Amino acid sequence: MIRGSRLGEGDLVALVSPSGASEAGRVAATVAALEGWGLRVRLGVHAGGRHAFFAGTDDERLADLNDALRDPAVRGVFCMRGGYGMQRIVDRVDFAAVRADPKVVMGFSDITALHAALWREAGLATVHGPTAGQFDRGPASLTVRAARRAVTLSEPVTVTATAAEPTHAVRVEGAATGTLLGGNLTMLASTVGTPHALDLSGAILLLEDVEEEPYRVDRMLVQLKRAGWPAGLRGVAVGQFTDCVDTNPHYPPVLDVLREQLTTLGVPVLGGLPLGHGPEQIAVGLGVPAHLDTAAGTLVVEPAVK
Repeated sequence: MIRGSRLGEGDLVALVSPSGASEAGRVAATVAALEGWGLRVRLGVHAGGRHAFFAGTDDERLADLNDALRDPAVRGVFCMRGGYGMQRIVDRVDFAAVRADPKVVMGFSDITALHAALWREAGLATVHGPTAGQFDRGPASLTVRAARRAVTLSEPVTVTATAAEPTHAVRVEGAATGTLLGGNLTMLASTVGTPHALDLSGAILLLEDVEEEPYRVDRMLVQLKRAGWPAGLRGVAVGQFTDCVDTNPHYPPVLDVLREQLTTLGVPVLGGLPLGHGPEQIAVGLGVPAHLDTAAGTLVVEPAVK
């Protein structure tokens, strides 16, 4: 496992859009927020672009990302938003540059495809945290404060389960220690059969998603089981499953799906974690040691930066 160095005063952060397009106002808010941390900011050429579903063509988005990963002056690479598109370019990411010069990489949702690839190809610890476009929530928001902590401090992060999170009811008592891996369920299921499918032996699996109907959540979890993902798994950290609803009154809610599929794995499961697409989220490292404790209701994650 390799880590990038924590960001400090004057460090250069590249804002890139390897997936969907971002609104101009969000780009400006992100730049202002990061400059307020004392960082210097450089926009990818196509960070504010738009092409079909994406922020640019595949080649344009890839060029922005690889330019940032290759530039020794860049110390952090923050993704502007998720959406869709990372999978289309992930096989051409310059992983040799990542291994030679590890940087702080942050994002979530569709960026899960990049997290998984960076882990599998380079062993890079990354930050599962807000896409930079969410910095318009303001510097006082939990989301922005937690992101700043995750990329500027080499300290463990404690995430506490809260009853305010709907997945709080998903739980199997116990404690587990392992490498925290995972992210967005849809993207994880999409990696099955690819070189970047995760090996969860000795891992704690982080799961979250948004706007997926419960039967689709069930289908994806079954797919991961059939692909052998639970083998060697030590625990499951359940984040936010936001707007995962179905209008059919005869169908079970997503909580029933999560309980059925996750509580039969034979490992501790802790739901109710503010990680994902909810109104606020806490940034945590991926590819780093973590400890899950249902009695304490906590997930303690070692830093992704050194």
